[in-house]
Amino acid sequence: MKDEHVILRLKRPITRDIFLGGATVKNLESFISELTVEIDNLDRRSIPSIARSNDVVAFAPVMPMKLVSPFNVHDVVATASPKVAWGIKAVGADQTSLTGNGVVVAVLDTGIDRTHPAFAGVQLIEKDFTGEGNGDKNGHGSHCAGTIFGRDVDNMRIGVARGVTRALIGKVIGEDSGSSAGIVEAIHWASQNGANVISMSLGIDFPGFVERLVNGGMLPALATAKALEAYRANVQLFEKMAQFIKAGSPFFQTTLLVAAAGNESRRDENADFEIGVSPPAVSDGFVSVAALSEGPTGLFKVAPFSNTGAMVSAPGVNVISAKSGGGLASMSGTSMATPHAAGVAALWAEKLRNSGSLNPASLAAQLIASGDTARMVKGFDPFDVGTGMIQVPTEVV
Repeated sequence: MKDEHVILRLKRPITRDIFLGGATVKNLESFISELTVEIDNLDRRSIPSIARSNDVVAFAPVMPMKLVSPFNVHDVVATASPKVAWGIKAVGADQTSLTGNGVVVAVLDTGIDRTHPAFAGVQLIEKDFTGEGNGDKNGHGSHCAGTIFGRDVDNMRIGVARGVTRALIGKVIGEDSGSSAGIVEAIHWASQNGANVISMSLGIDFPGFVERLVNGGMLPALATAKALEAYRANVQLFEKMAQFIKAGSPFFQTTLLVAAAGNESRRDENADFEIGVSPPAVSDGFVSVAALSEGPTGLFKVAPFSNTGAMVSAPGVNVISAKSGGGLASMSGTSMATPHAAGVAALWAEKLRNSGSLNPASLAAQLIASGDTARMVKGFDPFDVGTGMIQVPTEVV
């Protein structure tokens, strides 16, 4: 029996010199740029030889991926008076002169409605990894993109980094969901095409994978064990991809991976019903994002659905942004928090670039360190919110 696998492979074998400092900068640049993503059907007998191959960086069974599906989705009626979405104020984006100008962002999601006024003036480079073609039938991708770099819509500011002029739009989730192979391919594509920040509001569909194996005739216990093995391999696969992107930053561009923590927790049903951060966000090299809501007193608290253990937090409840087809929509979820973090990361990237200190370590460190818990509700659990509500760099308007 053969299973579809995604393989990170180098066009030439890894040599001992690479890790002992014997490679020149020129050769190392070439080495990093030769990383390829392959999809192949492997049987159990062929796996040991793949694992021993010195040109294979990592490999894992292809697993289904799904949206971090939002809650409370509804249209928003435009108002005559100018307004600023609460998430924009919460991260301080309305109090800075930074706009994200010159920073390239990538949104790996359900695509984008390129005709929406929120994206006027932005060069959108689209690539479909689902086989369904470009565009956004779901609306999730357009909403996330609007939060990152959307222009004002119907007298409302919705975008954190509305000076971004170039965006890479990878359609990785279609009507039939997506796959870990498509996500890895899209991350590779975005990093190779200049992305400074890559935003992902999606996760591994572990229950769906188990169900697929059971429906294929596998015993439930065996299906669960096989899914756990695939889950672990995919976490390692995402980590290897992140390592190579970081290694390539000195030769190409700084790239930061930002991903949603997930919406599987149910604190509103039981205070102890908390689920940990899901892949790819849990993988080393990714900045995971939890969702916060704003209370009537202006204090923030963790959303009941937000998975625990994230690095940072961002606005994720009743977030207003672009609606596919035109107008505005409100959604809630760590899917909505993640683009806030990506937008803030774009502003930090602009500031660090202007000061000549932009690199992966500094960008990740500044984003994470910007988190603030001063306005959290009393008695909050630090493990739920990470460093707290992220904040934009202090640049006076």
